[in-house]
Amino acid sequence: MKRFYAQAGVVHRDDGFVIALDGKAVRTPGGRTLLIRPLALAEAVAAEWQAQGETVRPETMPLTQLASTALDRVIPNRAAIIDQLMKYAGTDLLCYWADGPEDLVLRQERLWQPLVDWVTETFDVELCVTRGVIPVSQPEATLSVLADVLDRYDDTRLTALQAAVPAMGSLLLGVALVERRLDVEEAFAASQLDESYQIELWGMDAEALRARESLRNDIAAASLFIDLYVRDGMHLSY
Repeated sequence: MKRFYAQAGVVHRDDGFVIALDGKAVRTPGGRTLLIRPLALAEAVAAEWQAQGETVRPETMPLTQLASTALDRVIPNRAAIIDQLMKYAGTDLLCYWADGPEDLVLRQERLWQPLVDWVTETFDVELCVTRGVIPVSQPEATLSVLADVLDRYDDTRLTALQAAVPAMGSLLLGVALVERRLDVEEAFAASQLDESYQIELWGMDAEALRARESLRNDIAAASLFIDLYVRDGMHLSY
């Protein structure tokens, strides 16, 4: 849509900070006032609006989208969001290894095995790992523990997770990102290990490059969202 405002800024209220365009509060797609704490995140969201040119492009405002998602989807529907995320746990990327070629298997062992070990040790669970395309089921006890982990996350971390997990195709990588076990580049590299291997063999076209960059941006936005929250603490409310 065409830009309809001159100045984006932050207006302080007793309960947080409102993102305002020429003094008028921004609302989420669901109609809620975009009220944010801490100030660092509010300023980052306002900066996304201020950076827009003649046309407002929502896809270039990931923090705005995440804050809106938290208010419109995550806070009112926590149980449903957790159920959606848990679907990735049953067929998690880190539990499906290649059975060849050898150099790909070695890369998976180098990047993925430490993460599998971290999950099992940190959360005291068992993970079943398979090679090839033979499906494997995770123990019910493991799934129960992982569901409890998600349930204990606050709305901010759950919002970041619901953005990062689909981008990486892995709940375990998402949890590692949220728990700061992985940074953005490490998480992206682990999630794209197989694809990167194929690119080295066969090359990559422009469309595939754009798709990879989009996935990386989703992971980076989720990570930044958490960083701003951890720095000062954040609350999102209606």
